Amino acid sequence: MKKSAVIFLLSLIVLTPSLWAQEAPKELWEAADSPEYGRKFTGMLGRGFLNMGTCFVDLIVQTVEGTKTGPPVVGTLTGLGGGIACTALRVTSGALDALTFWVPGFNGIPVGRSYKNCLEYEEEELEVPAQQLAPAPAAPGPEYYAKPAAKQDVMEYVKK
Repeated sequence: MKKSAVIFLLSLIVLTPSLWAQEAPKELWEAADSPEYGRKFTGMLGRGFLNMGTCFVDLIVQTVEGTKTGPPVVGTLTGLGGGIACTALRVTSGALDALTFWVPGFNGIPVGRSYKNCLEYEEEELEVPAQQLAPAPAAPGPEYYAKPAAKQDVMEYVKK
């Protein structure tokens, strides 16, 4: 029994190509966020299993990055803390995706694709298509500010 569990874990590590990558596949995130049910269905399921299977990579990458950028002990502890938080967030998001992939109209709560910072999104991920943007309201011209407001006599209205 123990031998088969070890073989399963080793095959999972060896056969997961994006396990050691810096970013997860962009197509998977796009499919999971798709409004088409068939594409969203497989995208969310794949993104969920990918996030659950590679959640520990956040811990390793962020600890190493914290050690590189910060003071020796403080940087390591900061990276370790961020790695633990992102690992928990990634595994929770993955479990939510894997459990709710069948719900129409719900695309999960995705985390960032980068393992260096799970809360950091690329600019293209946040970019809104131009047709979804509302036109900006026109600013009032200089004539609006040039004329002082005329005072109204309240007594004229009372007399009428």
